[in-house]
Amino acid sequence: MAHFEIKDLSFSYALGSGKKALDHINLEIEQGEYITVCGKSGSGKTTLLKHLKSVLTPHGVTEGKIYFEGKLLKDITLRDQSAKIGYVMQNPDNQIVTDKVWHELAFGLESLGMDQKTIRLRVAEMASYFGIQGWFHKNVSELSGGQKQLLNLASIMAMQPTVLILDEPTSQLDPIAATDFLNTVRKINLELGTTIIITEHRLEDIFHASDRVVVMEKGRIICDDNPHAVGEYLKETKNEMFAAMPSPVQIYYGVENNLKCPLTVREGRNWLSEVFSGNNPVHTAIDEKEQRGENIGVPAISIKKVWFRYEKTGQDILKGVDFYVSRGEFFAIVGGNGTGKSTTLKAICNICKPYRGQILIDGKRVEKYKSFELFKGNLAMLPQDPQSIFVKQTVGEDLAEMMDKDCADKETKIAEIAKICDIEELLESHPYDLSGGEQQRAALAKVLLTEPKILLLDEPTKGLDNFFKLKLAEVLKTLKSKGVTILMVSHDVEFCAKYVDKVGMFFDGGLITVNTPNKFFSRNSFYTTAANRMSRHLFENAINNEDVIKLCQMNL
Repeated sequence: MAHFEIKDLSFSYALGSGKKALDHINLEIEQGEYITVCGKSGSGKTTLLKHLKSVLTPHGVTEGKIYFEGKLLKDITLRDQSAKIGYVMQNPDNQIVTDKVWHELAFGLESLGMDQKTIRLRVAEMASYFGIQGWFHKNVSELSGGQKQLLNLASIMAMQPTVLILDEPTSQLDPIAATDFLNTVRKINLELGTTIIITEHRLEDIFHASDRVVVMEKGRIICDDNPHAVGEYLKETKNEMFAAMPSPVQIYYGVENNLKCPLTVREGRNWLSEVFSGNNPVHTAIDEKEQRGENIGVPAISIKKVWFRYEKTGQDILKGVDFYVSRGEFFAIVGGNGTGKSTTLKAICNICKPYRGQILIDGKRVEKYKSFELFKGNLAMLPQDPQSIFVKQTVGEDLAEMMDKDCADKETKIAEIAKICDIEELLESHPYDLSGGEQQRAALAKVLLTEPKILLLDEPTKGLDNFFKLKLAEVLKTLKSKGVTILMVSHDVEFCAKYVDKVGMFFDGGLITVNTPNKFFSRNSFYTTAANRMSRHLFENAINNEDVIKLCQMNL
């Protein structure tokens, strides 16, 4: 029996808007299946997932029917839905409701009215299964993003759901934590037979594991098939979603061959070995100078031996951070959750005030700037949570708020930035009605309207599809050509490898190394790109898909 049957489902957020977020969706999901739903930002993925649990269904106009285990979903009690349908949201902080780890694990079971003995057994089992024993008695506020998301998953699994729905669960996690989390989800599917329905923009770790991949575009399902067939379909139809395919798939279709398409890094490594069987490559390295010129100049941002803690008696978050970013440079900071990356950006903005050390903006100490001097046409920051900068009823009003009242070409500037950030159709929408990726683009537009000389970006690619990442890269490239200095904190190693000038790695409250992307990623074993892990047995410093394809073409 199918777990879910979706029959001719259509949905629009506003009555009479004419625009459908879901347009005649028909889908069957069998028990125990692992289904990946992918598509560009705003294609309807999250809206579809929210319809699979009544309490989360957004307000709007719905047509069609959804059946769960043979019964209409709307006729199943909320208690039964809570017990059987687990849902992990994009932002872990939006889902946690208690202050202690142990209480969060027990909360769902208490809500279902289970007895104390059963609750203690289930909590103990989940804490053991997910490796939570070490932080079982901690305050939730002390956890990293990865730990919070793992806690969300464990809390839901304690209720023993038959279906687990995950909406971009790794968007806040560093690459290693994300891989661990998705491996745990796969283990739940294989060992417990739990049906998995997941949306993700990073497909490297889930594409190969999927029984079926459902591709959405403008509220419709354009493809529903096994991973191999989906990759082939997107390539043949020249669909923009092909840019979201895992590195082994993209590299395979970039190199002329008649072998089977690899889906994983391991399969990709074996495929490359077979391509070069008995024919060792002559060209094994990319000339880095072809990719990037050196950009050494006057420091725009100087951070000198900075120490910071949030509470007087608390632990140090920043421990002697010391580095600089040259004017017109694109500098990226990578590293695990909770190492101090975002705190560094806040310190540069003078939000977090260090108790030791100095921060200089264009040679002047940041605390010497008046607020309007620092942020008007000088420094701007895109925060990790884009919702935190929306204050108006529509996206258009939010953008207008950034402009001077007496600005003559106000409408023109807003129209230009809306076009650049691909939000022209969203100007009349409420910011909170947008998908995660759309919110990110709208927030970026708002920040860019300040025309900053220095741009700070905290996880700018979070929630963005690969198609808009290409657009974002072009926007940042244009800003850089105008002399704008960009400092970005990111977990997106593929984006960093392809576009930035310098990469620094944060660990334990400090920046432990700074290098060019090529040298940085080609020397790492785990904190590197899929393309590098796949090709390093043949090529010395290929760090992105284009590098591998180019070297293959040079040698074959």
